[in-house]
Amino acid sequence: MNNAQQTKIICFANNKGGSGKTTTCSNIGYGLAQLGNKVLLIDGDMQMNLTLSFFEEEKVLDFAQGEKNLFYAVRDQKDLTDYIVATDFDNLDIVPSSSLMSSIEYELFSKRQREYILKNCLKSIKAAGMYDYILIDAPPTLGGWVMNVLCASDELIIPVEASPWGLFGLANLFDFVNSVSDYTKNLHIMGIAITKVDTRKNYFKQTLDTLNELDDIYVFKNYIRVDSSIEWAQDNSRPVLAYRKSSRSAVEYMELTKEVDNYGSR
Repeated sequence: MNNAQQTKIICFANNKGGSGKTTTCSNIGYGLAQLGNKVLLIDGDMQMNLTLSFFEEEKVLDFAQGEKNLFYAVRDQKDLTDYIVATDFDNLDIVPSSSLMSSIEYELFSKRQREYILKNCLKSIKAAGMYDYILIDAPPTLGGWVMNVLCASDELIIPVEASPWGLFGLANLFDFVNSVSDYTKNLHIMGIAITKVDTRKNYFKQTLDTLNELDDIYVFKNYIRVDSSIEWAQDNSRPVLAYRKSSRSAVEYMELTKEVDNYGSR
């Protein structure tokens, strides 16, 4: 790690499903590692799709059914160091999820200072400078667990689908982020990443125009177009950057990754 750069914790969140959130998290994580950064991914969603981006289904179920996953770390308020699993790729590790994350709100309810549990679980990893980046994939909800994720993060990236429904609920997310500022002063919205773009349709221009009207919210210059290579990559438990790096979406994700890295290196 460059001594001038402290560990940057970035979460990916959008309360609307289908935004390309997990795909964006997995590919930016892989891309940052390819750029020479040490990266830790944290799968915060009960659907386990981030874990499935790097491991076959059988292995993911092993993680979920065992105790080396995020649910047990958070429930028992443990240091996350012992829950880290290496992926097949250099500089890229992950804390797997579990379907038990569906009950994490209940587990958090009775905890003291429950908004900061994930932050405390990450404290020693961040203090030791083990990683340049920690990326957290949040579930498509708004509640105590997502508040935990936001309180643990320095930056927020919001993937938004370029579709008629893509902007639905975005105002609720902004309101929620504002409410989290009562608990943390560190969180900043890094920007909005536009996904699932079909440049032939008016939806993209409408989405772009609407987002560019938002005050003080950066919209990443590089957007991700619809590409079947992404689905093939998912079917093969790989980010598209690893599965087919010459594909259009992989090239676009790499450019988006460079935007994020340039920001994170400041």
